[in-house]
Amino acid sequence: MKTITIEGQLRTGFGKGATRQLRSQQLVPGVIYGGEKEISFQAPVAAFKSLVYTPSFQIAEITLDGTTYRTILKDIQFDKVDDSLIHIDLLELTAGRKIVADIPLKLVGTSKGVKDGGKLVTKMKSLKVKTLPKYLKEHIEVNISNLELNGNIRVEDVKEEHYEVLNSPRIPIASVVLTRQLKQEEAAAPAAATSAAAPAAATAEKK
Repeated sequence: MKTITIEGQLRTGFGKGATRQLRSQQLVPGVIYGGEKEISFQAPVAAFKSLVYTPSFQIAEITLDGTTYRTILKDIQFDKVDDSLIHIDLLELTAGRKIVADIPLKLVGTSKGVKDGGKLVTKMKSLKVKTLPKYLKEHIEVNISNLELNGNIRVEDVKEEHYEVLNSPRIPIASVVLTRQLKQEEAAAPAAATSAAAPAAATAEKK
């Protein structure tokens, strides 16, 4: 599993004034939760780029004044005006203590419905799970090979060892829907059958 390293410092100043000063220096304030105590820190905004601006699930090792904390992303805040990163929350990983994380989904295979001309629609990009840190991984694979036209794969269909899935079981993850062309072909089929039956009926009457 991919791990990134971020160097920062423990925060000593708090309040709006101190926070504004940090941001003027291209530093982002953050908090690490989940350990023995909450840890407030600061780090360069550029250091978070590969953690924040990606769909990948990663481990972030935060080194503060000689101590390293293994964490995952918990929450982020952006400025409403310029969309810049202004605050980050991380969750510390502790062996033997379960955590809640959003693990990305990866659809694998080609569904039967798509082979028959349907269109695959992805409705969920991740699952919220509860698990131990040692079982964290970059993604959960979902095989869609048997997904047929008008069919759905739902949360309850995902069976992942060591994971307690917290999403509602009936929520669809992916489905295959009829394309416009297939809908037109289906609509045209009864009309064509009726047209073909009419001459046959007329011939039978003559006889």
